[in-house]
Amino acid sequence: MKTKKSILLAVLSVLLVCAAFTGCGKGSKKDNGSSEKKVEKSEDDSGKVSLTVWSEKNNFDAINKCIESFKKKYEGEADFNIVLADESDADTKNDILSNVHNSADVFSIPDDQLLGLIASGAISPVANEDEVTKANIKGAVEAASYKGKLYAYPYSADNGYFLYYNKKYLKDSDVKKLDSILAVANREGKKFTMQFDSGWYLYSFFGNTGHTFELNSDGVTNTCNWNEEAGGIKGTDVAEALLKLTSNPAFMSESDDNFVENAKSGKVIAGISGAWNSVGLQKAWGKDLGACKLPTYTCAGKQIQMSSFKGYKMMCVNSYSKNLKWAHKLADWLTNEESQTIRFNELKQGPSNREVSKSPEVAKEPAIQALVAQSEYGVLQRVGNSYWNASSEFCETILKGNPNHKSLQQIMNTLVDGITKSVAE
Repeated sequence: MKTKKSILLAVLSVLLVCAAFTGCGKGSKKDNGSSEKKVEKSEDDSGKVSLTVWSEKNNFDAINKCIESFKKKYEGEADFNIVLADESDADTKNDILSNVHNSADVFSIPDDQLLGLIASGAISPVANEDEVTKANIKGAVEAASYKGKLYAYPYSADNGYFLYYNKKYLKDSDVKKLDSILAVANREGKKFTMQFDSGWYLYSFFGNTGHTFELNSDGVTNTCNWNEEAGGIKGTDVAEALLKLTSNPAFMSESDDNFVENAKSGKVIAGISGAWNSVGLQKAWGKDLGACKLPTYTCAGKQIQMSSFKGYKMMCVNSYSKNLKWAHKLADWLTNEESQTIRFNELKQGPSNREVSKSPEVAKEPAIQALVAQSEYGVLQRVGNSYWNASSEFCETILKGNPNHKSLQQIMNTLVDGITKSVAE
């Protein structure tokens, strides 16, 4: 998911990308090679192996089980001291780049952070590339690769979002249209929710309108024409539709965590989120839990299928790890078939492993099936830094009901100017 980044970090990113792709900086093969050699020489010959793993706290129970099985697998080969530390996936790249030498040996990232980390020379490429490639689905391998080289160990194919709903209130026919969901919620005195003030979710309203939004070849800036007309839909039409949506009494903009809490209290009967909330919502709604692709929404008198960002998560190995060989073994173990099975059973995370993804249990999981259905309307998140602040400011204006009474064209122009600006501006 997205992170808000300062101009300073953005400038740093440009410098790193330039260095990497011109072959004259940290990311060049020569420098990467020398870094790895230094690391290998510093590994402890006494048999003691200390490793730090970064992951989000809600994954700790599952990962600790995987770590224990890793220790058992290699018992007698080393004396392991493996520390699991809390780190938001959204912040990992920035925290690695700010102090790579003192960062984790193994860390989790969403796929959109990979290129920046490769450019910085912070990632040691996958040691057993052929084996990992064969074990995981094609999309996950491609997302973990750059120029045909595998840089990370995939472990999930569920970094996207879809619709959850309570079957006690909503029928399958209701959840096809956002208008119908809101109508039922209003009738029942309930709410529909999503984290509207986030560029991660905002994309869903623009993705299938015919407008263009993409990362430029420089890997930093964006191309976007959301303020223009495409396919008969103007950018101002989308803004108008969003003002109408957010002013609806049944609409509520809340964080993912609050979605679960409001579902438990009975306040919310439907919302947009990802597989990470599956366990919490199953506890809240039980047998009434439903999940499906995103609905259509009304824009310029048409029904537009909501789009989504989709992605993968993966484990990386720090190039500067003092125990590089064991760091690779651990990253491989934390993402293998056994570990992905544990993640699915305990966290309902959608596996990238081919065998796990074919299991009957995965096929019966509502959240995973909803992701599969939504994937037809999703795109990989490849976004320049300027998108996040610009989209957040736009969302704030919409949520407040356009308090300064600007024209919708002005609002859309401001959004696109922010999204497409260079890091020097």
